[in-house]
Parts: sequence; structure tokens; C-alpha cells
Amino acid sequence: MRFVSPFESPMDNSEPQSMSDRDFDGTSTQQVLTLLRKDSNHTFMFIVDQETLARDDRPVLVIDLFVEPGRTFRVIPSAMWSVENSLSLANMDFAEFADSADEDGIFRGFPEA
Repeated sequence: MRFVSPFESPMDNSEPQSMSDRDFDGTSTQQVLTLLRKDSNHTFMFIVDQETLARDDRPVLVIDLFVEPGRTFRVIPSAMWSVENSLSLANMDFAEFADSADEDGIFRGFPEA
């Protein structure tokens, strides 16, 4: 499993943090939540898991760590920038992306206007 965490806060200009450790393979969303530091300022997390690697469109798991901890959806890599930017700047909520995911739970971007 590979964890890719976004910025500590919307005002932080650092690069996303990443970690790769096979010891976490098979870790559930609820287990991930218990592994987070209690003083963490992260509001969401991207995770590359077995499902990500098994599917042709490589949908990355996104976990809410703030409003509804444990709520998830998946996002295709080409739409990750939209999720990361909007959630880091807090100009959109996690639920807006999760609720806009297709029936299979994957966010593929917003329709062209």
C-alpha cells in the first residue's frame, strides 16, 4: 500500500508527502484512521492500494479525515489535481467530490459546461 498525503494545511506550500510500505498491504480504511497521529492536520489522504493497481483506469482511493472520517471515493489519476487543489484550498468539500462520483464510486471529473 502506498499512502500519499496532501498538504498539512491549505496555507502550506510544501509538496504532498508520500510513503510506501508493504507492511500496510491489506490495511482497511478504519485501520488507516487508527494509524494517524492525533495531532495531524491532514483533512484527506490518497491511497494507492491493490484495487488501484488491478484496474486499468488506476482509481486512487481518497479518504476523508476531517468531516466524515472514513468516507471514501476513488479518483482517476488525471482528476487527482482537481481533488487535491480544491480540498487543500477548502473551496470545495469532500462530499462534493464523493457525491459526484459515478455509480461505481469513481470520480472522473466534472462534466464540461
